[in-house]
Amino acid sequence: MELELYLDLLSQPCRALYIFARSNNIPFEFKRVQLAKGQHKTEEFRKVNVLMKVPALRDGSFTLAESIAILLYLVQKFKTPDHWYPSDLQKRARVDEYLSWQHTNIHAKGSKLFLTKVLLPLLTGQPIPPEKLEFATEELNVALKQFEEKFLQDKPFIAGSEISLADLVALVDLMQPVYAGYDLFEERPKLTEWRRRVEEAVGKQLFQEAHKEIMNIKNLTADQFAPEMMENFKQQLLKQ
Repeated sequence: MELELYLDLLSQPCRALYIFARSNNIPFEFKRVQLAKGQHKTEEFRKVNVLMKVPALRDGSFTLAESIAILLYLVQKFKTPDHWYPSDLQKRARVDEYLSWQHTNIHAKGSKLFLTKVLLPLLTGQPIPPEKLEFATEELNVALKQFEEKFLQDKPFIAGSEISLADLVALVDLMQPVYAGYDLFEERPKLTEWRRRVEEAVGKQLFQEAHKEIMNIKNLTADQFAPEMMENFKQQLLKQ
């Protein structure tokens, strides 16, 4: 049975998995799960991931949740080039360090700004409260400063001279607020050059292919949500 990846390419972790698998010629069946339609809440999907979240993997009778765990599974199963998850102890530690940090920093802050700018006004029908947007932007800017000073420094990539899982996960996350209308690369030349190197390393065409849906996110309308998901998303956003 071919390995299956359950993905919604509006999701950053799903896009990272998609790009990684494609760029390494890993054979898989793309199982599209539309979060807005509530397809992750079905009993059928629950058999793949009881947590009812994407991404998810099924490899024969084996199932796996959580994007970082899935990336590491693919690295080892398909013996991908060493630079993705280096065998060198200290380089690997740098990758692990970023992957441990990013969940509550770049990923969380970028997601918050994206949801505030795109989904909140769409689901509530109200303008974005200026103070809410300002606070989300400030939080992301703090995380970006930490990313540049701590993780990127003056290196071509996070773990040194070659791309790793850390770079791919980071850049895919940063594209989320960009497509929401916040150009975080503006006036950040170091970050801009790093972005160029990462895109070239995985292939610009593949990178754009994975981001095709999120590029058009501003065309999203409320009627594209299942009613129960619309209400669920609205309540979550209002709590932030």
